[in-house]
Order: sequence, then C-alpha cells, then structure tokens
Amino acid sequence: MRIAFIGLGNMGQPMAANLVRAGHDVAGCDIAAANVEKHVAQGGRAAATIEAAVDGAEAVITMLPAGRHVAEVVPRVLRAAVGSPLLIDSSTIDVATTREMARQAQARGIEILDAPVSGGVRGAIAGTLTFMVGGGEAAFARGRTLLQAMGKTVVHTGGPGAGQAAKICNNMILGISMIAVSEAFVLADRLGLDRQKLFEVASTSSGQCWALTSYCPVPGPVPSSPANSGYLPGFAVPLMLKDLALAQEAAEAGGAATPLGAHAARIYAALMEAGYGDRDFSVTYEYLAELMRADAP
Repeated sequence: MRIAFIGLGNMGQPMAANLVRAGHDVAGCDIAAANVEKHVAQGGRAAATIEAAVDGAEAVITMLPAGRHVAEVVPRVLRAAVGSPLLIDSSTIDVATTREMARQAQARGIEILDAPVSGGVRGAIAGTLTFMVGGGEAAFARGRTLLQAMGKTVVHTGGPGAGQAAKICNNMILGISMIAVSEAFVLADRLGLDRQKLFEVASTSSGQCWALTSYCPVPGPVPSSPANSGYLPGFAVPLMLKDLALAQEAAEAGGAATPLGAHAARIYAALMEAGYGDRDFSVTYEYLAELMRADAP
C-alpha cells in the first residue's frame, strides 16, 4: 500500500520503519531533515511537503506532538487528498480537536481514525504498541492491517474521539500508579526493607501493577526498565504531564471527579520544575527519594 507518514519523531520514525518492513511504500514527511534521512535509510521515501507525501497515498498516518499541530496538518491533508485515502491520527491530543477533525473529514467524504498508542518508544521499535482506535466500523476494518503492522494489540474503542478518551484514561491510571509504586519504594528505603524483597512480595500480591512489574522505578528488579539505564526515556516526564493535563481538561469539561489525577499532574509538573524533564517518567522515584533525603533529620 502507498502510505504517507507525517511526523517522523521518536515514535513516528520506528512506526514508519515497521510499515516499510511489512512491505508498504511509505513516503515520510517531517520538519526535521535528519528524521526524513533516517526514514530513507530504513527503506522509506522522502517527501518534501505534506502535499507531496499525500499525493497518490491510499492511507495517511500522522504522529504529531499536540492538538494544534493536528488541526494544522489534517486540513492540508484533506485538501491535498485525491480520492478517499484513509486517515489515521496516532497523536495523543484532546477529544474536542479529534472530533472536529472527524467532522471535517466526513464533510470531505474521507474516513478517519483516531488511534493513539501505548507502549512508548521501545514498543514502537519492537512493533508491540497497543492502539486504541476511535472511528467508524468500516474505517477500522480498512485500517486494522496497517495498525497490526505497527502494534501487537489493536482495540476498536468506539466512534470518533473514543481512542483519545481511552488513551487519556489509561495514562491517568499509569501516572497515578507510578507515583504509588515510587512512594512504596521510598518508604521501603526508609524502613530498611530490601527493594528486591518488596518487589518479590508486591509483584505477586495485591500491589501488582504494570508500573511495578514491567517498569519498576528502582534499579535492579526489572532489568529492562529505564531505572537501569539512568532513566533514559522511554516515556519522558513532559509526555506524561501532557497526557494528565488532557485528562484534567476532559474531566473538567465532562464534570468528572478525578482528584488523584489532578494531584498526579501537580507532581509531574513539580518534576519538570525540578529539572527532570529530559528523564523517563519513572524518575518519580528519584524525585521522591530526593525529597526524603532533604527532609531527613
């Protein structure tokens, strides 16, 4: 299939590479020339503009930083599209912008899916991402094979905007649970409890969660976690803060009570202010441990 891929950053580039490996003809476009060069080195084609990428494409995939970028790019795609290519936006953005883009696409007679992802850069490289997909049944049927080339789990969550809703709810759980796991290890340190022993207990009992068993925030128990590589992201603190801010925006608009989500957002904002913005969000443990050391008598 001829595919246009717009946004070849830390997530988009490996996703596009997996499409190339699956045998697709992928024209890549990005504001950073180095990202396009890397895409070409991995077998893709370079497109100088969005319009050039979209020319002749049967599917257009976007992976962009924020809602304002999607609101700028999607109308350009719609104007440039010939025929009815499938649009898939894998950016994580607000539900309102997603639904407005769906309205514009529908008016043009083009199907669009919102398909944000979970799994981070490692999942993008390995092709094991989880896609949460909003949109019509027919559009989902068209896009499923492409999504499966980039991910391990593809879930149709409902109509337009449902993918984004699932993403922000999921990441609110993740952000809160990482803080809880980090606090438990900080407390264990203070009580003289061996970290590995806490892991062995909690990972096989009621404290078990993904933030502990797959992404443990202290060095040692999970060798593949960022804690064992200096908290290199992974999923950086600003991205978690962005998702929690989107969750709070949606909660306020919908009148949902999310006090822990709001508190988690404040903690990740504090991490940013403390200079942890270039680290994986599991560096929450280091931040809390520093607070403990500062408060120690």
